Amino acid sequence: MILHGYWRSGAAYRTRIALNLKGLSYDQRGIDLRTGAQKSDAFIVLNPQGLVPALEIDGAVLTQSPAILEWLEEAHPAPPLLPAGAVDRAHVRAMAALIGCDIHPLNNLRVGKALRESFGADQAAVDGWAARWILPGFEALERLAAIHGDSWCFGAAPTLADCYLIPQIYSARRFNVPLEAFPRLLAIDAAAHAHPAFVAAHPDKQPDAD
Repeated sequence: MILHGYWRSGAAYRTRIALNLKGLSYDQRGIDLRTGAQKSDAFIVLNPQGLVPALEIDGAVLTQSPAILEWLEEAHPAPPLLPAGAVDRAHVRAMAALIGCDIHPLNNLRVGKALRESFGADQAAVDGWAARWILPGFEALERLAAIHGDSWCFGAAPTLADCYLIPQIYSARRFNVPLEAFPRLLAIDAAAHAHPAFVAAHPDKQPDAD
């Protein structure tokens, strides 16, 4: 497998976590979003949307991290990243979607660039924009983790929800979002910092990192 990504991309980060949790080997190809490498002719052949990540597998190319993570769960079911029961699986998917649909898309690199170039936002304004979406999302996740979690977002082992949460916490810190109000989420983050799969996936550990 070849993972095309950008070291600081939250979507690529969550994909690395899932691959590592599954114990799968993969090569990495860095796509520097800051230079527009994702719009190169060579990369558009792989992913016509011009976004990361893209995962090459056996002659196919998978795009969109939710689809990649679901494929990983289907093709490599052990260890599972979704619980056994259908209702429990829906809870985990909802927690993942809360981040993947309602938080992350609003504070990614493309949005930050648009805020700066089209609306004249400085870094403080960009940070405030990110906090506007991260804080209410984390408030909901804190309550959900209190209901469903036991050292992780759901239960006592990492799930897809944690694959989404840890990159979003990393992003929140980059935008100077205060996190003291979320002790359960911070405890999950601390557990991830002690887990080899999460440690290896951290942006600073990637071959294309600054």
